Amino acid sequence: MPKMKSNSGAKKRFRRTGKGKWKFKRAYKNHILTHKTTKQKRRLRGTKIAADCHDEQIKQMLPYL
Repeated sequence: MPKMKSNSGAKKRFRRTGKGKWKFKRAYKNHILTHKTTKQKRRLRGTKIAADCHDEQIKQMLPYL
Protein backbone atom coordinates (compact mmCIF):
# COMPACT_ATOMS: atom_id res chain seq x y z
CA MET A 1 0.00 0.00 0.00
CA PRO A 2 1.50 3.40 -0.96
CA LYS A 3 1.88 6.18 1.55
CA MET A 4 -0.92 8.75 1.79
CA LYS A 5 -0.15 12.37 0.92
CA SER A 6 -0.60 15.08 3.51
CA ASN A 7 -2.46 18.22 2.47
CA SER A 8 0.24 20.85 1.85
CA GLY A 9 -1.91 23.78 2.96
CA ALA A 10 -2.85 22.04 6.19
CA LYS A 11 0.81 21.19 6.94
CA LYS A 12 1.61 24.90 6.95
CA ARG A 13 -1.38 25.92 9.05
CA PHE A 14 -1.93 23.34 11.80
CA ARG A 15 0.28 22.05 14.64
CA ARG A 16 -0.49 19.53 17.38
CA THR A 17 -0.52 20.61 21.01
CA GLY A 18 0.78 18.42 23.82
CA LYS A 19 -2.73 17.18 24.59
CA GLY A 20 -3.43 16.29 20.95
CA LYS A 21 -5.56 19.27 19.95
CA TRP A 22 -4.92 21.35 16.81
CA LYS A 23 -3.64 24.92 17.06
CA PHE A 24 -3.54 27.48 14.26
CA LYS A 25 -3.07 31.18 13.54
CA ARG A 26 -6.09 33.29 12.60
CA ALA A 27 -6.35 34.82 9.12
CA TYR A 28 -6.62 38.55 8.24
CA LYS A 29 -3.71 39.82 10.34
CA ASN A 30 -1.06 40.32 7.64
CA HIS A 31 -1.62 43.60 5.80
CA ILE A 32 -3.92 46.63 5.49
CA LEU A 33 -4.11 46.75 9.27
CA THR A 34 -4.85 50.48 9.34
CA HIS A 35 -8.42 49.80 8.17
CA LYS A 36 -9.09 47.20 10.86
CA THR A 37 -10.27 48.15 14.32
CA THR A 38 -8.06 47.68 17.38
CA LYS A 39 -10.61 45.25 18.77
CA GLN A 40 -10.44 43.10 15.63
CA LYS A 41 -6.61 43.07 15.59
CA ARG A 42 -6.51 42.17 19.28
CA ARG A 43 -8.89 39.24 18.68
CA LEU A 44 -6.64 37.93 15.89
CA ARG A 45 -3.51 37.88 18.08
CA GLY A 46 -1.73 34.65 19.03
CA THR A 47 -2.76 31.09 18.22
CA LYS A 48 -6.17 29.49 18.64
CA ILE A 49 -7.35 25.93 19.25
CA ALA A 50 -9.51 24.35 16.53
CA ALA A 51 -13.01 23.26 17.55
CA ASP A 52 -13.45 19.57 18.37
CA CYS A 53 -15.93 19.15 15.51
CA HIS A 54 -13.06 19.78 13.03
CA ASP A 55 -10.66 17.19 14.49
CA GLU A 56 -11.67 14.44 12.07
CA GLN A 57 -11.30 16.69 9.01
CA ILE A 58 -7.83 17.90 10.04
CA LYS A 59 -6.74 14.37 10.90
CA GLN A 60 -7.78 13.23 7.42
CA MET A 61 -5.69 15.99 5.82
CA LEU A 62 -2.67 15.20 8.02
CA PRO A 63 -2.57 11.40 8.39
CA TYR A 64 0.96 11.25 9.83
CA LEU A 65 0.77 13.97 12.50
